[in-house]
Amino acid sequence: MSDTRGTGAELFVGPAGWSYRDWEGPVYPPGGGIDKLLWIAALTNCVELNSSFYRTPSPGTVESWVRRLAETRRFRLCIKAPGRFTHERQADAGDIARFIRRFDPLFERDLAGPFLLQFPWSFRDTPPARDWIARLAEGFAGHETVVELRHGSWNNPGVLEFLGRRGLACCNIDQPVIGDSLPPTAHATSIHTGYIRLHGRNYRDWFRPEAGRDARYDYCYTPGEIGEWVARARELAGKVRRLFVITNNHYRGQSLVNALQIRSLIENRKVAAPTSLIEAYPVLADFARPFDRGQRRLF
Repeated sequence: MSDTRGTGAELFVGPAGWSYRDWEGPVYPPGGGIDKLLWIAALTNCVELNSSFYRTPSPGTVESWVRRLAETRRFRLCIKAPGRFTHERQADAGDIARFIRRFDPLFERDLAGPFLLQFPWSFRDTPPARDWIARLAEGFAGHETVVELRHGSWNNPGVLEFLGRRGLACCNIDQPVIGDSLPPTAHATSIHTGYIRLHGRNYRDWFRPEAGRDARYDYCYTPGEIGEWVARARELAGKVRRLFVITNNHYRGQSLVNALQIRSLIENRKVAAPTSLIEAYPVLADFARPFDRGQRRLF
């Protein structure tokens, strides 16, 4: 997918993460024996690295990704910054530099997407919060970096100017709009990178204390809801050079379902999807053709 139907922007669409136990069956063929990363790379052209939020991968792990992705075409791994940078607000220049250097092999092989700084809903627009974003921006200077903000206090034009002055891309999100939560947007604060993250609309479990991770992200967008975001993606693609659309509603492979639907609508054709995924989500049959074990890359 070289551009978004004449806009000139490169479009990258894919799920957040690829290693989930509940993907066995709907996404991955039963019985194992496949490289899960390459299985996803056969169907999409990017994936967001979520594990780096919890721990920095070892050098050997990063080199493994490079080797395995060497023959893919235009594939990108977007890199989520550690939670200690964004949630605990603990990082100095050395911490950030060491984290960035760990991914040098990906950058050297043109396999890296932007870095993502995902802040929690509790992170409000205050002077100390802006100071912290500015400090992180200095550490990530020279690398495309995206900032995700979730609280409604950030929903004002001054925030867009603040991000743009620091070379930071704004992350446009879809989340349950409850109370002071940011609504859907189509903002671009960097001419280089546009970014969209879809978290689902599970209103019942989003803020429910007893709900676990899987429950919060247990949601499959309807074709109509996906169409709304395809329209925003096309709008954004006219403002930036590269646009990343990441689906984070991961439970039981729903993020892959919606990512493939987005690709299909933008490309105006059926795309490849695992047979098991089409069987689990019959709505996907209108957007995809079967992809089975042993077939060559079809993206």
